[in-house]
Amino acid sequence: MQVQGQALVQGQQLRMSPQLYQSIKLMALPIVDLREKIEEEIEKNPALEILEDRSTISLDSALSSPRKEEDDYFEATSDSGFIRRGGDEAAEEQHRFIEGALSRSETLQEHLLWQLRLEPVEPAVRETAELIIQNLNADGFHTEPVELLLKDRPPEDRSPEKIARTLSLVQSLDPQGCGCADYRESLLVQAGLLPDAPGGMAEALAYLELLEKGSFREAARKLSRTEEEVRAIFERLRKLSPFPGRQFDSGDTRYVVPDIQIIRQDGEFVIILNDEEIPVLGINPFFMKLSDEKDGERAARDFVRENIKEARWFIHSINRRNHTLVRVTRAIVEFQRPFFAGGPKYLAPLTLRNIVHELGLNESTVSRIANGKYVQTEWGIFEIRHFFSSAVRGSAGSSKEGVKEIIREILSGENRRMADQEIAGELARRGVSLARRTVAKYRKELDLGSSYDR
Repeated sequence: MQVQGQALVQGQQLRMSPQLYQSIKLMALPIVDLREKIEEEIEKNPALEILEDRSTISLDSALSSPRKEEDDYFEATSDSGFIRRGGDEAAEEQHRFIEGALSRSETLQEHLLWQLRLEPVEPAVRETAELIIQNLNADGFHTEPVELLLKDRPPEDRSPEKIARTLSLVQSLDPQGCGCADYRESLLVQAGLLPDAPGGMAEALAYLELLEKGSFREAARKLSRTEEEVRAIFERLRKLSPFPGRQFDSGDTRYVVPDIQIIRQDGEFVIILNDEEIPVLGINPFFMKLSDEKDGERAARDFVRENIKEARWFIHSINRRNHTLVRVTRAIVEFQRPFFAGGPKYLAPLTLRNIVHELGLNESTVSRIANGKYVQTEWGIFEIRHFFSSAVRGSAGSSKEGVKEIIREILSGENRRMADQEIAGELARRGVSLARRTVAKYRKELDLGSSYDR
């Protein structure tokens, strides 16, 4: 017989306050989204006000302001700072810029999330699917491993069965094959979703290189099928999209506003926070006066004080975001000095854990601060995540992205069409030992065709 009784149990629970949640969300916002969030908060909280908005400075003020050294640097880039022409020409250029910056087509994430909202699934699966969709790159593949992405989710949401079911849901949305690790897995998923797929499609994916070269007889021998069957399989594979997310890359001009600029002065790298786009916030003096008054209704005083408290926390969260962004960027510059001095091919291996150990921050904090934010360098504009790259075996400390840039350099200067084996040989002469299959993989990630296609 079961007996019910009282028992004292000691445990720990992490409860996230609204202020902490807001701080975490602000940490992840790039500068354009941060400005929109500030505008929302200004409308919602009457105690918060803009003291100075340098992004809307008048043309007369811009022309009369003292010229800074970084103005000369930015005039040589796509972001030339203030428009220094007057009259109708300046107004027309500003109008064209605003139109171009505001007009954009639907993104892959927006398209997938819209479909997900129509799916009859439980909230936990929906939330996990949303995380996976937001983690996809332009090709439709995972930016971070799913296990790392979901490490903060409850244990019941991280079970292999639930993750597999959620991934299957995302992969079945249009365009099919998103939410995979690479193009091979994507093609395998798409082949499995075909209603009338010919037999052997999954096995044929192991011999894609033979099929691309037209070696149907050899592929037929390895697959134990007739040459006609292999040709039919190949024709169906050609209709699939190895990079399903790319159809949402419209090719239109997308304006990227860097959060950080890094310039070189007197042999040292100077980090400049782009705070011109972020208005200076403060507390409304009228609300401060009301909070000090002891007369009046208590409900009114509580309302005023609560709004002042939220406004102060919002300002503190923005300052903390900017401070953390500068710290992480400074650490990246220290780790990646060869890149900033010599160019993209000198990108060194770097992981989030390196920055975590250097700064004493949480790994999720570094991940949020690196997501969606851009750095302007003399070599171009790069997403902060670009500087995190794994090491390549046999490359004497080179990173994957650095080796890919070397391959790009080799192919851009080739006098004849080099096969992947020849590229591997040239890399070996430069101190990078890679297998031919790895060279072919990196070449495809660079969207460079085979020697036959080139």
